[in-house]
Amino acid sequence: MVDPQDLAAVQAQLGREPRGVLEIAYRCPNGEPAVVKTAPRLPDGTPFPTLYYLTHPALTAAASRLETTGLMREMTQRLGEDAELAAAYRRAHESFLAERDAIESLGTDFSGGGMPDRVKCLHVVIAHSLAKGPGVNPFGDETLAMLADEPAMAGILDRALWLPDEDA
Repeated sequence: MVDPQDLAAVQAQLGREPRGVLEIAYRCPNGEPAVVKTAPRLPDGTPFPTLYYLTHPALTAAASRLETTGLMREMTQRLGEDAELAAAYRRAHESFLAERDAIESLGTDFSGGGMPDRVKCLHVVIAHSLAKGPGVNPFGDETLAMLADEPAMAGILDRALWLPDEDA
C-alpha cells in the first residue's frame, strides 16, 4: 500500500491522479517522490508496460530538454558501435522485463524507452536508473551524470551516485 501522502505528492507533481502506483521507487534526498513503480496494467485493465515512471517536474523537464538535443540519436548510434554498451543495455532491458513480468506478464517483450535496440525516451531510462541505482541502465546513468551538476538538480539527485569516480 502506498502512503496517501505520497500519492498526493505525486498527484501534485503530475497535475492528475496517479494510476496503478505500486510504490515510490526513488525519493529525492529530501524525501520527495521522484519515480513511481507502476502496475503492468492500470486499474481499468489497460496495459501499461512502463514499469518506472518519472514524476518529479524538474527531472521530467530536464529529460524533455535533453531529448531535443539529439542525445537519443547519438546514444542509439553508439549501440551499433559498442558491443559492450549494447550488451549492458540489453541486460537492462531483460532486467526490466523480468521485474515487470514477476508482477504480471503482458505477453510482450516491449520494456520501454526503446530498449534494447534504441533510445527513444530519456524519461524511462532515467526513471529506471533512479529506481534501480547506478550500474543497471547505462544510458540512464549517463543522462543522470549529465544532469548531476545542474543547479536545478540540487536536492533532487544524490550527486555522489551519478558523478564519475574521479579517483579511478
